[in-house]
Amino acid sequence: MKLDKKVAIITGGAGGIGLGIATAFAKEGATIAIVDLNKEAGDAAIEKLQKISPQSIFLQADLTVRTELPSIVEQVVTKLGKLDILVNNAHASRMKSIEEMTQEDIDLSFNTGFYPTLYLMQAALPHLKESKGTVINFSSGAGLNGDVNQGSYAAAKEAIRGITRVAANEWGQYGITCNLISPIAKTPGIEHWGQENPESYQAILARNPLGRLGDPEKDIGRTAVFLASEDASYITGQTMMVDGGSIKLR
Repeated sequence: MKLDKKVAIITGGAGGIGLGIATAFAKEGATIAIVDLNKEAGDAAIEKLQKISPQSIFLQADLTVRTELPSIVEQVVTKLGKLDILVNNAHASRMKSIEEMTQEDIDLSFNTGFYPTLYLMQAALPHLKESKGTVINFSSGAGLNGDVNQGSYAAAKEAIRGITRVAANEWGQYGITCNLISPIAKTPGIEHWGQENPESYQAILARNPLGRLGDPEKDIGRTAVFLASEDASYITGQTMMVDGGSIKLR
């Protein structure tokens, strides 16, 4: 039980990678607050999660409303008593070339990804100081590789990577670790995209030495468990490539 009695916030926790992480955390003893805009998905997810972690909760929230972000942290601390782990997983974007990209596209990516990540980190900091806690954010191969038609997404992900590394340097004095996961995972969204773009989907698999997409719980979730546990207490400011070897950082 690597996360026994720890409390975690996971944004975008009602499905995909977020739910995979929540499930992996719960199996290691953590109590989870999943935060998601989709109430129907959130209700279904928390029903399953509470069978493993009975005290876990679901908070419906629109992360683009910046003034409400501090209240997410405060609600969790009030209901669950403390905060040990912040996982900023939620992000939405549109695939467009730079030539076609609009201000609306940029705003969507930054307002659902970068800004919630930053402001939730700020709101969580006093509580993470008390717990000597952990921040896990998400970068992407789209930013590292400069994938075509991913301009707004790549820009926001690299901004998240930058702020996470700065936080690692600034917050290390408090015993807080801040790391990133750059995943490739078989989520419903990726499967749907693969059906519509079979050639691109096969190209992703062809570049993957392990020849498969990651499992949201067993691959991405277990990595997040490691980063949130005492096993990773001397790791901070790092980008963990959980992508089957598709990208090899130097």
